[in-house]
Amino acid sequence: MESLTNCDEEEQPSSGMTNSWSKQEAFGGQMPKCAGGFVLVHAGAGYHSESKAKEYKHVCKRACQRAVDQLRAGALAVEAVTAALVELEDSPFTNAGMGSNLNLSGEIECDASIMDGKSLHFGAVGAISGIKNPALVANCLLAEAQKGKLSAGRIPPCFLVGRGARDWAVSHGIPSCPSEKMATKFSLSAYKRNKRKMELAEKMDAGQNQTKKRRQSSENENGSGCLDTVGAVVVDSEGNVAAAVSSGGLAMKHPGRVGQAAHYGCGCWAENACNMNSYSTAVSTSGCGEHLVRTMLARECSAAMQSEDAHQALLEAMQNKFISSPFLASEDRVLGGVIILRCCRCVEAQASPDIQVEFLWSHTTESMCVGYMSAQDSKAKTHISRLPPGTVPGQSLAIEGGVCRLMGVVD
Repeated sequence: MESLTNCDEEEQPSSGMTNSWSKQEAFGGQMPKCAGGFVLVHAGAGYHSESKAKEYKHVCKRACQRAVDQLRAGALAVEAVTAALVELEDSPFTNAGMGSNLNLSGEIECDASIMDGKSLHFGAVGAISGIKNPALVANCLLAEAQKGKLSAGRIPPCFLVGRGARDWAVSHGIPSCPSEKMATKFSLSAYKRNKRKMELAEKMDAGQNQTKKRRQSSENENGSGCLDTVGAVVVDSEGNVAAAVSSGGLAMKHPGRVGQAAHYGCGCWAENACNMNSYSTAVSTSGCGEHLVRTMLARECSAAMQSEDAHQALLEAMQNKFISSPFLASEDRVLGGVIILRCCRCVEAQASPDIQVEFLWSHTTESMCVGYMSAQDSKAKTHISRLPPGTVPGQSLAIEGGVCRLMGVVD
């Protein structure tokens, strides 16, 4: 049953249903008209403590503002979504860019990708080190691919990893940054704490009980508290959509591991409306990378958004394609979250240039921090969505969202 609430900067009550969803009318009963575009960002699906709620909300506000500044200046969606990601990566409170989780070797390796709904081009980097803003490299790969073939008819790359990705970035004017400068006091202390726990676990006997303890310890370390990948989705004044995602990956991951943030169809997806699709859609995901890779959740959610009822379609996609996915049948908890934009031309008048936008977020983790803003707004709105009390993360889900109208410009 649909629950209507007002979404503002304060947290909203959740429904008591285990697999629940609620629609949040962000603008009251009447949709406002706003020119320039719209952005929705997330600071991760995981666990967001009350003590750090202000910091998470503040970085979401800044990311929205950066994107809106680009939209107001006439930038396309792909440039605006990149600006939002750079702001999210620069925050020490997010697991992306600066302050990312350290791997087993005590190094930072990041993943990021971006997709342009207009051209359908895609750019991504995986396990890249020594670059402060992986999203810039992903965007540069996308832009270079749009220029066409390289010398001798070579196909330009869309996905680079490791040292090759870093060397390519530097050769294209993106400055390098030593890994030690990207680590923060928080990420370093977390690494030392996790390392001690791993060393203690390795000293245990190999009996059944000890194996179970090690598995539980690993689940706690890589549980919903550490899944704060960041992302953004944008629609510009022309109706173009774009999506992006960036992540430092799981804490204590094996060097070279690449999560969903870099994989095609898993970390993000953007596709303008065409003859086959009535709606333009943009999706960005967060959560356990292995779960999101094995389900290709970003593309699955985008496809689901072509149904008439967006909220119901997302509910079914999260339940059937993620929580109950046969590809994850062996998993006790399926952890992830998505943010989505869906838009189309308004139908009241055939010649209307206005664009109706529906924006949603859903997660199976304990919480998810989001922010959103239109080019008409004076400031962004933020919200920390939480599962209803008593529900089990990884087995339950929450869905919230809102609507607005982008006012087109008539020549």
